[in-house]
Amino acid sequence: MLPLAGSARAALEEAVAHRAPIGLDEVIDQAALQTRVDRKFLLTPAEFTALARRLGEDFRIMEIDGLRTFRYESVYFDTRDFAQYRAHRQGRRRRYKVRSRTYADTGLAMFEVKTKGLRGATVKHRIEQELDDAGRLTDRSLEFLEAVVAREYGEDVPELLPVLDSSYIRGTFVNPLDGERVTCDVELEYADGRQQVQGPDLVVVETKSANGRGSSDQALAALGLRPVSMSKYCIGVALLNPQLPANKWSRLLEQRFGSFRHASGPRTRSATPGRRPPEGRR
Repeated sequence: MLPLAGSARAALEEAVAHRAPIGLDEVIDQAALQTRVDRKFLLTPAEFTALARRLGEDFRIMEIDGLRTFRYESVYFDTRDFAQYRAHRQGRRRRYKVRSRTYADTGLAMFEVKTKGLRGATVKHRIEQELDDAGRLTDRSLEFLEAVVAREYGEDVPELLPVLDSSYIRGTFVNPLDGERVTCDVELEYADGRQQVQGPDLVVVETKSANGRGSSDQALAALGLRPVSMSKYCIGVALLNPQLPANKWSRLLEQRFGSFRHASGPRTRSATPGRRPPEGRR
């Protein structure tokens, strides 16, 4: 039986309401985890509530200006033929994701490059950018991207275009004692300027720890919940581009996103005040 619409958001708001807060500065100082092992889970609202109750008191909730859940808006860049999507689907060692992320409630914008490090660890490289530059490759962001890819993989950067918008509501559990974080995303939505699609009423939980065996991973295992092979970027591309191969996520798409597979719309890109239309690599 599918959860009622809005149940995931309600479960998230309830889970973050009563824990001790932790400020952004302390998160950055003690739990930034730019190099980490990520594990993703797709939970029903009831499963998520059970997880929240199992997390120990060391976990606090990130709070900024009295807010505990935040809207995230991202624009992902890829080649015209989705080379990085294909690299991820094929499990290639030398792959990366390029995105511009806007924290809509705070007005902060970051340009980010995610690469794969030793033993499959995710390494995030990022720089702050002007809000007006969110959603496009500037000379500064392109120079940063080229330096990261050259340093990590010894490769040149191909021509990139904005290919996917995503947005969701996130709450973040943080354990400052060991740097572990648990991000919890609801109301997932994808668009590409032509069409849009909404995800199911579930919670995307991502554990981020130094070795992939944090206390949140242990809590999930105790509940019998297994990680899923899921990239929010790749799921969005597959949903909006059914002509692309997606066998790596076919079961997940069928079982959890099946009734959401057909996009609708049109939809223009984010209307964040002052945001310029996205451009490709110049």
